Amino acid sequence: MSRITQFEPKFMPVGVLTGALQELTPRERRDPDPDLAIEEWLEFATDLDVDCIQLSAALHPSVADVPAEAMLDPVANTLDLREPFTQDRARRVQAASDSTGVAIADIGYFDNMLHEDPAVRRKKHEFMVRAMDAAALLGAPAVCGFVGRNQARSMDQNLIDFEESFIPLLKEAKARGLQYRVEQCPMPGWTAGDNFHNNIAYTPGMWIRLHQICEKCGVGDQLRIHYDPSHAILMGQDTRSIFQYLRDAGYAFLISGMHVKGQVIDSKGIAAWSYGGQTVGRGDWVSGEISPNPADLANSWLKQTVFCEHELPGTARHDPLAYLQNRTVDWLDHQLAARELLDLDVATTPLIVEHEYPRARVQDKNLLQPILAGSIAFTRSIDRAAACMYALQHEVMAAQGIPIQGVGRQAYRS
Repeated sequence: MSRITQFEPKFMPVGVLTGALQELTPRERRDPDPDLAIEEWLEFATDLDVDCIQLSAALHPSVADVPAEAMLDPVANTLDLREPFTQDRARRVQAASDSTGVAIADIGYFDNMLHEDPAVRRKKHEFMVRAMDAAALLGAPAVCGFVGRNQARSMDQNLIDFEESFIPLLKEAKARGLQYRVEQCPMPGWTAGDNFHNNIAYTPGMWIRLHQICEKCGVGDQLRIHYDPSHAILMGQDTRSIFQYLRDAGYAFLISGMHVKGQVIDSKGIAAWSYGGQTVGRGDWVSGEISPNPADLANSWLKQTVFCEHELPGTARHDPLAYLQNRTVDWLDHQLAARELLDLDVATTPLIVEHEYPRARVQDKNLLQPILAGSIAFTRSIDRAAACMYALQHEVMAAQGIPIQGVGRQAYRS
């Protein structure tokens, strides 16, 4: 006799990274009152109808080693950590979170933690530990960031550097009961040099290798991946194949966070420069030397932007052929694959919308609000559609022995 399973889809919470609007609170107001920026972002989040925010932290512009004009996507220090985050500060932020009903998903600090200059690296590590302290005081489960790359060393040598220098950061996370979730962007424009992969945790083969080092050092539970499908598209991959690879290798547990950001590949750019991006004549080198002008260094990002552009979910045309060719994110299959292949508690894993679509990065609250609200609504709707498909096919029908129709998107198929 068939068993009856009720239709009970499980939806993922939806949030937004506060870097989407960097100066929501003008600096002349928030510099003397650092936590005002968080309070006002939590209020803005209610207008966007999100469940949570990913709180962006960054070195204050007055002490940052990379000027904003050299960045593709300038970061936001919504969480100001020039001074340590105290229990009193935590109570103030928690009160704002409680009053708005918007949770703090985690704290994001995206920087090169393996910087080749020891003094610069030390400053970044000290700041990350402050971010961990803030996460612990706020009851957040994780910090989110990069590993980075030591530009003075080969990739194999960076594995040694990772064990010597990054493992201590993971021990700090362990002491606070936190995960360190790594976003896998290769960060090609981080340097004017020829390296494309400047964040060594850029792909599943490396995630597994790094996790093996972590397990040997007793911090295997701390290293996790904050998966962003835009970077898979950038490197010619697709979500389903990545998730299948992790499952096949016994690492389906590694992904524990999600950024929701797309990438749209320009086939004309690929024809001109391939997936390696523009290698000469970018403008970051002048007369055979790296330009001393910080603004010129932003041209290093032509390694990436010559053949692709970030997508804010919902803003790119529906393009079935592009999905099959891995030229843009197949959002519905992305959400299905997460449920079918990863070891996720979907009900507690937020989808964090990360807004980096250049032509929609307006920094006016009134102009940005309907853009973000539309993308967030799209993200929520796609996830609900995937949740319903999964529950119907893999729970309700499966319980009654009814087969799923068709074949569906397949991993490892080109």
